[in-house]
Amino acid sequence: MRAFNFSAGPAALPEAVLEQARDELLDYQGRGLSVMEMSHRSPEFIAIAEAAEADLRDLLAIGDDYEVLFLQGGASQQFAMLPMNLCRAEDTVDYVRTGSWGDKALAEAGRLANVNIAASPAAFTHVPCVDTWRLTPGAAYCHIVSNETINGVQFHDFPETPSPLVADMSSELLSRAIDVSRFGAIYAGAQKNIGPAGLCVVVIRKDLLGRARPGTPRIFDYAVQAKNGSMFNTPPTYSWYLAGLVLRWLKELGGVAAIEQVNRRKAAKLYAAIDASNFYTSPVATGDRSIMNVPFTLADSNLDAAFLAGAEERRLLNLKGHRSVGGMRASIYNAVPEAAVDALIDYMAEFEDERA
Repeated sequence: MRAFNFSAGPAALPEAVLEQARDELLDYQGRGLSVMEMSHRSPEFIAIAEAAEADLRDLLAIGDDYEVLFLQGGASQQFAMLPMNLCRAEDTVDYVRTGSWGDKALAEAGRLANVNIAASPAAFTHVPCVDTWRLTPGAAYCHIVSNETINGVQFHDFPETPSPLVADMSSELLSRAIDVSRFGAIYAGAQKNIGPAGLCVVVIRKDLLGRARPGTPRIFDYAVQAKNGSMFNTPPTYSWYLAGLVLRWLKELGGVAAIEQVNRRKAAKLYAAIDASNFYTSPVATGDRSIMNVPFTLADSNLDAAFLAGAEERRLLNLKGHRSVGGMRASIYNAVPEAAVDALIDYMAEFEDERA
C-alpha cells in the first residue's frame, strides 16, 4: 500500500500517472523503446510535447498572445532569467517580500538590476496590503511569489500594477483558476502540481520577448527558446512526458475548476482541525492562508520528534516543516487525495488526546 505523501516537493504524483508511466516504461506505444530513450526530435516526442502544451493552454485558458515554454533549471533558474530577459542592469525592478522564496528571488535579481523592495512585512505571516506597496514609476516589472511554499502565505487576489506583474507560482499553478491575462509572466517549477523535478513551465506574454540584455547566453533567452519550441538544447524529455500525463489526468478529472473545489475542501478541513485545537496553531493570518502548503506548530516543540515518528508509523510522510521555520507542514497538492488529509486530521486528534 502506498503511503500518503505530504512532501513540499518533489511531491506526490497521481497514482494513475505513475501506473501509466510504469506500463509504458520499456515500450512506449509499441515503439519498442522508452520515452527516455527516444530523440527529442522524433515525431513521437514532438507529439508528446505538443499535446502537453495544448493541454496546459486549455487548462489555464492561455491566449495566443502568450508563449508557453518547458525549460530546465527549475524555478530558481528563473530568478536570474527574468532580469536577464526583462530589464537592463540600470533598470529598477519591484519585488514584494512574502516569504523565503521571494527573498531568494530578489537576492538573485539584485545581482542583475536595481531592486526596489516594494513591500516587506515584519514577519512572513500575511500578504502586505497593496495600498502600502511602494512601487517604482517606470519599473521593468513587479515580482511576487503567489504562494510561499515554506511560509504558507498565499495571494488570494492579485493586484493591478503599472509594470508587468510577474509571479512565481511553483507551488500552486493548476490548483485553482487564475486569469493569466493579468500577468506579464508566470513561472512554476514542475515538482509540485505539474510533474517531477527537472522541468520549469514559463508562460510569458509575447510582447515581452526579444528584450534580453546584451551578453545573455542564448540558452537563457526566452525569445530563443520560444523560437525553438523549448528545444534549443535537449530538454528534460522524460519529465516533460510525465508532465503531459499529469495534465491529461487533470483534464479527465474535470480541469482546474474541479480540482479547485477538492483543494479548497481539503484545506478547509485541515485548517478547521487546527483552529479547533489548543494544541496546534497556524502561524499565518487567516485571510492569507495557502490552500496548498499548511504549516502548523505544536504547543510544545519538544513533542515534534514524537509527532513525526508517529506519523511515519501511520505512513503519513514528509510532515516536517522546512528547516528555516521548523514545526510541521502538510503540502496538500492536487495529487494528494482527500483521504490523506482525513487520515492526518485523525492522527492529529489522536496525538493531542495522548500528549496534551
